[in-house]
Amino acid sequence: ASGSGLDPHISLQAALVQIPRISQSSKITKEELEKIIQENTESKFLGIFGEEKVNVLAVNIAIAKAMKKE
Repeated sequence: ASGSGLDPHISLQAALVQIPRISQSSKITKEELEKIIQENTESKFLGIFGEEKVNVLAVNIAIAKAMKKE
């Protein structure tokens, strides 16, 4: 989650950096985690402003569902 606990998003880069650790602890493949992150990434505002951001809550829910499958 974000540092403050209030912002429901993190940068795409911040999410991608966490993939190895999450993969190791959850036993979900890195490829599956990348897919989950991409599916929950919001584009830049009007396609040019700001940065791509990842919805942390949606990613956490998707990871929990993936862990139940295994």
